[in-house]
Amino acid sequence: MSLFASTEMTPRPSKAATSNDMTARAIPAGSVPPIAAKAADPFDRAGPNMPVALRRRLPRLATSSFLVAGDIAGYLIAYFVLLSFLPSGLEGTLAERTFTIAALAAIILYASAGLYPGYRLHDHEHLRRRSVAAVKVAVLAAFGAIILPEGEGLLLAVIGFLALGLIVQPFVHWLARGLCWKLGVWGERAVVIGAHNLTPALVTHFKDHWQYGIRPEPFFPDTLETLPDGRPSIAVVAAETGSLIPDLAVMRRKFAEVILLSDTPSLKVSGLRPADLGGEIGIRLATGENSVNSDLVRRILDLAIAIPAMIVVAPFIAFAAAAIYAIDPGPVFFRHTREGRSGKPVHVLKLRTMYQDAEQRLEALFQDNPTMRAEWLSHFKLRDDPRVLPVIGHMLRSSSIDELPQLANIIAGEMAIVGPRPFPEYHLLAMDGEFRAKRRSVTPGLTGLWQISERSNADIELQQQLDEFYIDNRSLWFDCQILLSTIPALFKRRGAY
Repeated sequence: MSLFASTEMTPRPSKAATSNDMTARAIPAGSVPPIAAKAADPFDRAGPNMPVALRRRLPRLATSSFLVAGDIAGYLIAYFVLLSFLPSGLEGTLAERTFTIAALAAIILYASAGLYPGYRLHDHEHLRRRSVAAVKVAVLAAFGAIILPEGEGLLLAVIGFLALGLIVQPFVHWLARGLCWKLGVWGERAVVIGAHNLTPALVTHFKDHWQYGIRPEPFFPDTLETLPDGRPSIAVVAAETGSLIPDLAVMRRKFAEVILLSDTPSLKVSGLRPADLGGEIGIRLATGENSVNSDLVRRILDLAIAIPAMIVVAPFIAFAAAAIYAIDPGPVFFRHTREGRSGKPVHVLKLRTMYQDAEQRLEALFQDNPTMRAEWLSHFKLRDDPRVLPVIGHMLRSSSIDELPQLANIIAGEMAIVGPRPFPEYHLLAMDGEFRAKRRSVTPGLTGLWQISERSNADIELQQQLDEFYIDNRSLWFDCQILLSTIPALFKRRGAY
């Protein structure tokens, strides 16, 4: 199997030797050797039926809390040490507030730099990210010094406070990590996949260097298809990158994260240099960001946008509803069941833009016009759709005003502002099952990458490609960029019908 046969260990054996070693120690097809004993995990014992994603998040949340507490303690130590050296007049409330703001800003920057919990980072990368955060806070303090009357003295004090914090915090951080390790919440279980002559060395390496947050479990499958589903959800792969092409798709299906390991200080693995990987122990392939914190921030932002927007657009919705009723009396709102996150049904609310007998009109059209049927099967939309109400229907669809009632779905938590559009079942049936499963991993949105890129001009293949790119690269910044691009996309009305 190419994934393992090309993996080598220092000193590098010949390819023939590696192949012979694999042949000698090969495992019969269909048999799977036992995985190493599980590391103690209090969350395993506390909730055996707990969902895998939640069971993985809780230890990270507990660990991050300990580390934040440790950094706060480090800044408190720095403050009390610095207190006796402060010039007269700076010991009061102003200095305390300034130090508190500086410490809070630094901790927020630590969090944004991925230092909580900071798994899979080399020690020098921890130092670099902390130093960069401290410099950023010092720059902000310099701007504050220009404004405040006692700013010059405070600036020197803040710089000393941050510098002292950088000295104290690594020691406190070491204590916090050690405590988390003793409690069994530090690190994440990971399957180590590599050649038989390399995997034991890697397991030993990560056990000795537990600070990386990898709790290794060796695994020697005869084929990747025999890898277990479920926990652990991380795979650490020791292989040259060129050998991964045939097996990478299988691994992405099996694990939430796949880490292509780079060389370590004491072990030659694949030739990937940590310096080129942002200080991490390898290249991390994962689904879109889906942490508890990011989900909470997204929910807060959704409500902060949806509630005021619902109040503002309510008169426009009422006017459009009256126009719809005047042209085709009947229900003015249309509720359609779509697939939401984790496969839960979402009753998407829209203003009705079609005649009430729209389905019958569509079937009659297909019987007489095979060209329109082909267009429908390619896009699931028609450029000249006879079902759409005259004037008001086209106007609402081209401006996407018919989607505004979905703000109620967002407030109810069924949808998000940004995310893949919730498609009807007939639309989803045209997509493969693996992609549908990926779509179910995120909350459907009112707007998304597809909407700002192609809208109705995209065929099924391009829609899937755009949605897959968004899910794989999902982040709060990406969401903000999509949201900001939505307004000009609406005004252009390109591909809207």
